[in-house]
Amino acid sequence: MSDATPSDQAQNVRRRRVFYIPGYDPIHPRRYRELYRKEGAAQAAISGYEITLSPKTTKGGPYGWHVSGNIGAPVETDVEVLIWSDIVRGSMSNSIPATYVQLLRTAWAYIGSGALWRLMRLRKGPVIAALYPVVFLIVQLILALVVGYGIFVGTMMLGNLAALALSLDAQTAALFYPVTLLAAALGALSVWGILDWFKRKDGRFFAYYLMHDYAYSARWGGANPPRLEARMAEFGDSIAAALEEDVDEVLVVGHSSGAHLAVSILADLIRAGRAPAEGPALGFLSLGQVVPMVSFLPKAHRLRADLCYLSTAQSLAWVDVTAPGDGCAFALCDPVAVSGVAPADKRWPLVISAAFTQSLKPETWKALRWRFFRLHFQYLCAFDAPRDYDYFQITAGPRTLAARYHGRVPSKSRIETPVNKFTAKAAS
Repeated sequence: MSDATPSDQAQNVRRRRVFYIPGYDPIHPRRYRELYRKEGAAQAAISGYEITLSPKTTKGGPYGWHVSGNIGAPVETDVEVLIWSDIVRGSMSNSIPATYVQLLRTAWAYIGSGALWRLMRLRKGPVIAALYPVVFLIVQLILALVVGYGIFVGTMMLGNLAALALSLDAQTAALFYPVTLLAAALGALSVWGILDWFKRKDGRFFAYYLMHDYAYSARWGGANPPRLEARMAEFGDSIAAALEEDVDEVLVVGHSSGAHLAVSILADLIRAGRAPAEGPALGFLSLGQVVPMVSFLPKAHRLRADLCYLSTAQSLAWVDVTAPGDGCAFALCDPVAVSGVAPADKRWPLVISAAFTQSLKPETWKALRWRFFRLHFQYLCAFDAPRDYDYFQITAGPRTLAARYHGRVPSKSRIETPVNKFTAKAAS
């Protein structure tokens, strides 16, 4: 984009605040610190620069850490994770029956509204990822029912054989009811045991996790539940406070589902005049976004309005990074345009590709190719041969996001076709 001002283009970042908004993740945010530490060190070794981590310097507030970087110039960065993992955990059903109720409700939300078929016109990868938990949970249930029925039939057959061995009709009748109850009980226990085994092993299969993820947005039809809205307001307050500090850039990073939360948080902040013109540069980096999974739902009026508004904002730079190799993201889909809310004066986002197949060695790509969940986090990791996307240069380097991508043309293979059926927006 060539919209950045000359001051934005200067390599003048000495101090930076980074706010990372994770996706639908129930895990403690320390995992992101360890990921940054490990992958930052790996990228520094590959690219020949310096990055060191230490405890956060800001008092109170969200979980975070401090980064000292020397990528051509020394830069001090404070990274904070805007935590909503407690809300995520609270939305995850602990019971098997409730999860299957979620399955039915979520399937109806996407299929009944027609959103699923329109999403498939964009990218099949994330749609398949959305269908995976539905199909796999159904397969689990069928398998459990087949085994349970087999145990029921087998138990009944053993009961009949026992009755025949006794050779007395009265005794056969006396055995029938207890044997039937025993067979039914054993069959039911086996069904429950198999379903419970799959649930306990979900760290390997991710079926329950993904089901809860998609069900969270589907339950509200694309709207944000009150508790999440309250948390987003708190996030906005933290970002607004940073914009009043003596720093050169405030960078908001939204990954996966965190990207659409960031859209609304930043839209609220700018709309309310809380991004001062004389303050730090404001950047928004959306990574591996799945915005259409929410914006295509009928009640996503707020998100669609915020997408439209943020796409014209002059007080920030918005760069959207995805990769066709990430089967969980809507790769190179302009989230504003495909949602059908792009205004005539649209400026953002700048849509570019992380180009996994070109920025990773063939052996690395081969090792990761079928690890879909890991690939969805590759944006936060080291690359063997980074092109113009390097997460650690963006978050710890001496240039603002606007300066780094000034003059960068968007990906030629981006998708901008508006295919959303629901385009109504909330009033500003």
